[in-house]
Amino acid sequence: MTLGELKENSEAVVSGLKGDSRFIGRITSIGLTPGCRVNVIKNDKNRPLLLFSRDTMIAVNRRECEGIEVTEVRS
Repeated sequence: MTLGELKENSEAVVSGLKGDSRFIGRITSIGLTPGCRVNVIKNDKNRPLLLFSRDTMIAVNRRECEGIEVTEVRS
């Protein structure tokens, strides 16, 4: 599943990154690395996805969400 498929208030772990080296470099530089836990704060269609990870609020655009694979954590 990709990051953009998660619903609001859900939690997941980044399982992989797909894309060119520029994309992977940018995403890892903001702290989204495999094994990292993320909490989806806001997921409105046609707007950037807002998430919380590593004590930081992060906005990720829709195109970037497609390259971030996640595994949802069930409570």
